[in-house]
Amino acid sequence: MRIGIPKEIKAHEYRVAATPEGVREFVAHGHQVLVEKNAGAAIGLLDAHYLAAGAELADTPQEVFARAGLVLKVKEPQPQECRLLRPEQVLFTYLHLAADPAQTRLLMDSGVTAMAYETVTSPAGGLPLLAPMSEVAGRMALQVGAACLEKPRGGAGVLLGGVPGVAPGKVVILGGGVVGSNAARMAVGLGAQVTVVNRSAERLRRLDEQFGNRIQTRYATAATIEALVLDADLVIGAALVAGAAAPKLVRREWLARMRPGSVLVDVSIDQGGCFETSHPTTHAEPTFVVDGIVHYCVANMPGAVARTSTFALTQATLPFALALADKGWQQALADDTHLANGLNVQDGRVTHAAVARALGYV
Repeated sequence: MRIGIPKEIKAHEYRVAATPEGVREFVAHGHQVLVEKNAGAAIGLLDAHYLAAGAELADTPQEVFARAGLVLKVKEPQPQECRLLRPEQVLFTYLHLAADPAQTRLLMDSGVTAMAYETVTSPAGGLPLLAPMSEVAGRMALQVGAACLEKPRGGAGVLLGGVPGVAPGKVVILGGGVVGSNAARMAVGLGAQVTVVNRSAERLRRLDEQFGNRIQTRYATAATIEALVLDADLVIGAALVAGAAAPKLVRREWLARMRPGSVLVDVSIDQGGCFETSHPTTHAEPTFVVDGIVHYCVANMPGAVARTSTFALTQATLPFALALADKGWQQALADDTHLANGLNVQDGRVTHAAVARALGYV
């Protein structure tokens, strides 16, 4: 099979869908790999590295999409990329369709078989292709949140770790999954006062075992979330419902009662965001202010640490991409129900139940 890897064109997206080491694995399995020129140059993965791994270089994205049977990407295809897709192709990338009806319609119209990293599952019930980027985003959430709290960036001027004689900042994390636990790890390391909120009592027990008395855990109710948010310096939205739109956990009317200069970081923005006031931003203009509250809602947070993210993503996606290439998508999905859960659009139809419900296709 010929595998195509185009250069990402989303604003400030420097990741690439496979490292040269990943390309070498495809070639070892007898596949051809077509990489767009300079696809990884921004993070030090040069064309020469891909050529040495056995790839062929393409001059344009049009060439990649025209010649590839399996297209590997990082972020959702932009409209001009969607129009290059065709029925006999398989697209494997992050899609996040529940919050993007326009992209969904373009994929349906193209006839492509579109598979989403974020809905592939594991035997343990996890999301193995979302996990590495969730780990990155969770850790980044504290970095960007701490920076946004600085006064020159519009924040309240709070140092999360405090200093002797001055209380630390208060961090509230809404969601205790991969993003939330990684955010908590970073917040504890900074010396902040940390509270993690989750609806699963079992998950709260695991967090308690992991962190002990270094964090507080609370069961998620609207009243609990409201009280914690109003008293927080930094709120991290880390709620996830696989394939579906994120629940709205922070209401607009609460913002006027929060401390001015407090910060909301919405890691769930790819799925529509979990704050009512959220809308997607970019690394070029990452923040906006509503009622004196700073919002950071960058939809591709891990793209800021693109080299780390690319290596983490390749090692997670490679086994699944190899299965698609080795067997063809029909047989690969028949052999692996967890990979089959990644199928979102096929033959002009939305096939993933949660995505279909979110977009009104059922």
